[in-house]
Amino acid sequence: MNSPSHTQAEPRPHLARRLAAEFLGTGMLLAVVVGSGIAAAQLSPNDVGLQLLENSLATALGLAVLILMLGPVSGAHFNPVVTIVDWLIGARSSAGLPGRDVLPYVAAQLSGGTAGTILANVMFDVPTTLSTTERSGLGHLVAEVVATGGLVLLIFALARTGRGAATAAAVGAYIGAAYWFTSSTSFANPAVTIARMFSDTFAGIQPASVPGYVIAQVIGGALGLAAVLVLYPLARSRTDADPHRLQLERTP
Repeated sequence: MNSPSHTQAEPRPHLARRLAAEFLGTGMLLAVVVGSGIAAAQLSPNDVGLQLLENSLATALGLAVLILMLGPVSGAHFNPVVTIVDWLIGARSSAGLPGRDVLPYVAAQLSGGTAGTILANVMFDVPTTLSTTERSGLGHLVAEVVATGGLVLLIFALARTGRGAATAAAVGAYIGAAYWFTSSTSFANPAVTIARMFSDTFAGIQPASVPGYVIAQVIGGALGLAAVLVLYPLARSRTDADPHRLQLERTP
């Protein structure tokens, strides 16, 4: 879920390496989300609020670590909406993801997410079955629009203002907060939504609820992209950014 990962002056890693990073990163993200959800339900069986707190903290921290670890390889999208927006927003300048890489990225994210969910099930000795957890209703769909739109705006606002170094912490914090301020607990990601069908646990979602969530996420992504183009019409290079802020970013 990182920002556009490579400038024209910095060659992109080979596509195979980037796809491996997207597969691994999305898989590990789902292992964190689903695994921590299972652990939370086992550790705090009578307190749903505590379960959500445990799940959200693990997800926020895990996501930040994965962005730091794999962002230099693939941009750490881990999210088809982010991938598509990266392509669209950079199409005019050739700075974003090339169009030919969009479908391979999405395929890696979807397959990686499913593999990560299955891995979490195996680690906790839970059968891999379709979820029976219904997540529906207008409130949940509006929440997914808000969560996804805010995520896209955050990622590309940082990228276009030369503050990409803050992305890992900012995205982790946003997703952790969105667990609580959205009624849907902020899936905000079609790959995550589809993968969570395959675990009938705390983090699961029944297949019938998935299409509505994915449509809402696509709408949210489009609104987030529109907000980025209105608020940040021109990308700011790092050389144009405030020297004091850049020095802070370089400081370990």
